[in-house]
Amino acid sequence: MFTYQTTDRKEARRFRMAQFNGRTATIRSAGATVTGRVRAIVESKSGATAAWVVTIVPDEPKTSAPAARLAPRLCFAAEDDF
Repeated sequence: MFTYQTTDRKEARRFRMAQFNGRTATIRSAGATVTGRVRAIVESKSGATAAWVVTIVPDEPKTSAPAARLAPRLCFAAEDDF
């Protein structure tokens, strides 16, 4: 699990909406990018400004599947001999 703290109200709202709708969220922090499901958002009222602690469960990286070979497309010209 990945824990991230933010003081940005809009960002906290975006994570709440992602959690509510069951969508993945992406956090970019200190050169690292984490994508996953939001597990919890907790407001921390210990300081003068509001802060939120966001917990994300990272998605497993997708393995690249070998490209499926497509069948050749055959084009037949329309004939008037029917």
